[in-house]
Amino acid sequence: MCGLSGEMRFDGGRPDVAAVQRMSDRLAARGPDGHGIWSRGAVALGHRRLKIIDLSDLGAQPMTDAQQEITGVFNGCIYNYEELRTQLMDLGHRFRSTSDTEVILKAYQQWGTACVDRFHGMFAFALVEHRTGRLILGRDRLGIKPLYLAQTAGRLRFASSLPALLAGGDIDTSLDPAAVHQYLSWHATVAAPRTVLNGVRKLPPATVRVVEPDGTHRDHRYWQPSYTRRPEHAGMSASEWRDAVLDALRTAVRRRMVADVPVGVLLSGGLDSSLIVALLADEGQRDLATFSVGFESEGGDEGDEFAYSDLIAREFATDHHQLVVPSERVSTALDGAIAAMSEPMMSHDVVAFHLLSEQVAKEVKVVQSGQGADEVFAGYHWYPDLASVAREQEPDRYAETYFDRTHADLAAMLQPHMLPREDVSGRFVHEHMAAPGAETALDAALRLDTHVMLVDDPVKRVDNMTMDWGLEARVPFLDHELVELAAACPPELKLADGGKGVLKEAGRKLLPHEVVDRPKGYFPVPAITHMAGPVLERVREALNAPEAKRRGLFKDDYLAGLLAAPDRHRTKRGANALWQVALLEIWLQTHGI
Repeated sequence: MCGLSGEMRFDGGRPDVAAVQRMSDRLAARGPDGHGIWSRGAVALGHRRLKIIDLSDLGAQPMTDAQQEITGVFNGCIYNYEELRTQLMDLGHRFRSTSDTEVILKAYQQWGTACVDRFHGMFAFALVEHRTGRLILGRDRLGIKPLYLAQTAGRLRFASSLPALLAGGDIDTSLDPAAVHQYLSWHATVAAPRTVLNGVRKLPPATVRVVEPDGTHRDHRYWQPSYTRRPEHAGMSASEWRDAVLDALRTAVRRRMVADVPVGVLLSGGLDSSLIVALLADEGQRDLATFSVGFESEGGDEGDEFAYSDLIAREFATDHHQLVVPSERVSTALDGAIAAMSEPMMSHDVVAFHLLSEQVAKEVKVVQSGQGADEVFAGYHWYPDLASVAREQEPDRYAETYFDRTHADLAAMLQPHMLPREDVSGRFVHEHMAAPGAETALDAALRLDTHVMLVDDPVKRVDNMTMDWGLEARVPFLDHELVELAAACPPELKLADGGKGVLKEAGRKLLPHEVVDRPKGYFPVPAITHMAGPVLERVREALNAPEAKRRGLFKDDYLAGLLAAPDRHRTKRGANALWQVALLEIWLQTHGI
């Protein structure tokens, strides 16, 4: 787990090594244990290292294989690197280190871009072929590890975060109206390849991009589950599906214990994180470090779920750490969390994850998290409604159920120069739903949520907030083999028991019934939900700042209405509308845009 950066020139010039150094410096929090810069011909690479596997200097990056003339940088973890290393040694490769980085280099030498098909893990990498000058960029199947791109006619820059690209300089920071449309429609999600800035794009998940020395490139999407019923599962009973899911999750959790340092768990007390703890205990883990966070109550809302996390900690005898955050700490921590965001993220639990990560990083370097289970196993309350419609009606019902606003709502909010002529967010959903595969309406919704909405909201949120403290978060529910199995699972088994039915049945074999049958919880941060004092002051300050006035994103009468009743205006999905609008502006100002 680290931070990477680089530049490739297409105009015959030498790469700007100083700019790569600035980008690398901006990534220091992602990799506090080491750094390096490499340059040859038209390409320069930078790296910040967080030591998780092979703690020696032999695992340092950028890493060069002189014999095969290839240099690479890598962010993430290849969980099956030891098995791949053995295979590659049997094929005649020799290794200097025990790192998974070197496995990536040798795997590319052996199998070319098809090497990604063999990787179990989360990763973003950049490889340079010395002889051809070709650059190869790759990203994992579920987009757990980020890779941002800024390309002009003469060069390409890339980095593990958007702020790192800004630190390199010379970026087009004008706003992309289509991306802003998505942000305001989809609860702050902006789908790859877009970001809110015209000059920055994202390599899509499950994609390998080969960039030629002249700047042309070709992309290969190497993975996408079909979301259809598969012949090999024909005739499976509900109990057989339960056991198959539990076995796949057990494998996913076991894989994510691979490390040369201790691994803990972020324990919310919900079904998902509790299952991770139970499976690790079942595997023989003792004194497992677990971590929970809670906040002061506000406006009648409870700020913690400690009753459940404490129950799991006692049940499985974990070394439990409980963090209670006073409301005033939320407002003082807000700016730090926003500075850590690669893109604006409005969910209330961003600050919670940032504060929790700060404390957890003092104890361990790696944690497992339950992120992703609701999208993969249909845990949200809107899925039954989506499943009830005909396949051809799905896009419209999805928009009615999921979108924060309609295109008409946005026309009443945004200044004309920021409003696309058509409903670009609605069109995106229609096109995604119409793609081949996805047998039922629910299958189509889960495919969209898992491969688009999940990637660019919850997954990005966890990566950004943990890595800002040099903490590696691993997400077993996004193990690609588990996702494939869940995608093939009959919809009725996922919808059963109020959602996540098959996962709840698995949980009943390991967990106290109070946890399995509890009402669904969310990460509560009442001070933001109710726009309490200092947070509201920060919002007013941002929206009245000279930069906001010059930018002129929103209509004056709309902002005035929000500020006159800050806790009253809600989006269709119940989010605080003022917070979503203000967060975008605060993020832009924080990053000097």
